[in-house]
Amino acid sequence: IKGPAIQSDMSCSNGWICEHRWRQIYNMVAFRNVVMGTTLTNWWDNGDYAIAFSRGNKGFIVINAGTSDINVNLQTGLSQGTYCDVISGNYDNGRCTGNEVHVGGDGHAHFHISSGSDDPVVAIHIGAQKGSAKKVTT
Repeated sequence: IKGPAIQSDMSCSNGWICEHRWRQIYNMVAFRNVVMGTTLTNWWDNGDYAIAFSRGNKGFIVINAGTSDINVNLQTGLSQGTYCDVISGNYDNGRCTGNEVHVGGDGHAHFHISSGSDDPVVAIHIGAQKGSAKKVTT
C-alpha cells in the first residue's frame, strides 16, 4: 500500500483523500471540543431544511440544506465580539482567514447563507473569537 503524501494545502495525494485534514472537519472537531458539556439552546428553523442552534454560551452553528437562501438575525447566546466562521476559514494569529460574524451586545448576529453555497454552514465558537488567544487545538 502506498502511503499518502501531504501537500502544502494539507490535502493528500497518492490516491488518498484524508478527510480528517479538511479544514471543515478539523475545525468542527475543535468546535466540539470547545462546546463539550454545554446544552443545546436558541433553536431556530425555517421549516425548509435550515436550522441553527447554540451550544450554551460557547458555540453557534447555522446549516442551510434547503432550496432557498437564508438571511436572518439570530440569537447566538455568545458574548459581543467578532468571531471567525470556522467552516469558511481558520483562526490564525488573532485573525480570521475566512468569513467573520459580528455578534452584538444582545447576542444577535446576522447570517446570510446561499442555498447554492459549496459549504452552506456557518459555525462560530469562543475558541475562535477575533483578537483573543486561541482556546483550543485540534
